[in-house]
Amino acid sequence: MMRKTLLVLKTEIINTFTRRSFLFLTFGLPIVGFLLFTVVSNMNERSRETLGSIISAPAPSQEAEGYVDYSGVIQSLPSDIEEGRLIAYATEEEALQALANEEVFAFYVIPEDVIDRGEIILIKPDFSPLSQDSEDRVIHWTFKVNLLGGDEKLTSQINSPLNLSRVPLEPITKRGDDSLLAYMIPYATTMLFYFIILGSASMLLNSVAKEKENQVIEVLLLSVSPRQLLSGKIIGLGITGLLQTLIYTGVMYSLLSLSGRNSISVANFDLPPSILGWGVVFFLLGYTIYASLMAGLGALVPNMREASQATFVVIMPLIIPMMFMTALIKEPQGTMSVVLSLFPLTAPIAMMTRMAGSIVPVWQPLVAVGLMIITAILILRMVAGLFRAQTLLSGQEFKIGLFFKALVGKA
Repeated sequence: MMRKTLLVLKTEIINTFTRRSFLFLTFGLPIVGFLLFTVVSNMNERSRETLGSIISAPAPSQEAEGYVDYSGVIQSLPSDIEEGRLIAYATEEEALQALANEEVFAFYVIPEDVIDRGEIILIKPDFSPLSQDSEDRVIHWTFKVNLLGGDEKLTSQINSPLNLSRVPLEPITKRGDDSLLAYMIPYATTMLFYFIILGSASMLLNSVAKEKENQVIEVLLLSVSPRQLLSGKIIGLGITGLLQTLIYTGVMYSLLSLSGRNSISVANFDLPPSILGWGVVFFLLGYTIYASLMAGLGALVPNMREASQATFVVIMPLIIPMMFMTALIKEPQGTMSVVLSLFPLTAPIAMMTRMAGSIVPVWQPLVAVGLMIITAILILRMVAGLFRAQTLLSGQEFKIGLFFKALVGKA
């Protein structure tokens, strides 16, 4: 019995690896993505200094600014402003001459009615949108201190009236900061597991449905039992799917590591290597569950066209975590996130999404794995009963009710 199962397994692996589409998706696509990432990173690195100089190139004598105070508010400069940083001029003509001589890079005109209007005019030869906030910091600070009679301590307290210390009641569970990266990594993990589990399980559906349509299944059942055929196909295609998972996860981890060399935010984002081990476990169990369901679907449908149409019935639980992806990423410890990551049909994607973006209590993935093992065994037994000669050789039209009745042995 084991010899025939291994023969089916070997045949499925060979047939899969001889397909150009599989080879491109497994090896070609990661290589192309890796090369594109390397080229783009090098181009960005070379152009970063040039782009930065174009956008925010410093003007001559950028450290020095001038001001013309018609209001008489500014009586003295704060003690923390360096000498020569803010220069007073009596008239705008003097300030314009200093600007032309590059003694200052800009100057401010403080109108006489500044208290009523609340406006100060900035005059400078060019405009840099990225440095606008830092340019007027000095004049703002100086103006506030003088409005409060030169009391720098009081001005600081008004600028920052509260110094809050946040003490979380529970340990912080997010990795990294609340940035785009903290959202994109779990998002990429979700999409990766969705496509790999769905792709691997769909290969089994296509294999069974195609053999039924071409009547190859009739010849196979003369040599092997339905259970041997099912076992060989699930294990064989599972090996190819696992290879895809390892390659894609390895490429993602490598790209993340390379990004970390040039990005502080990526370097600070803690993605432990143990997530690769959990990824293998959840892929294998998720694949076993959905491949078994796909095999049962393939045993019932008469041709490939109906197989493609009926796939939605099986993959619906895989889509649910994607519908609630935002909740899984932003609230990984929420009730909905925990329930989705423990429910066997949604756990492969939901749990990996949470683990990629937060620290999950150890008991949760262990419980999820246990429930998935039980579910996989039950579904395998139901599909094995459905995977019998009279079902495989029948050409009846697919119906959703018939599918579920067949799974529980009532068809």
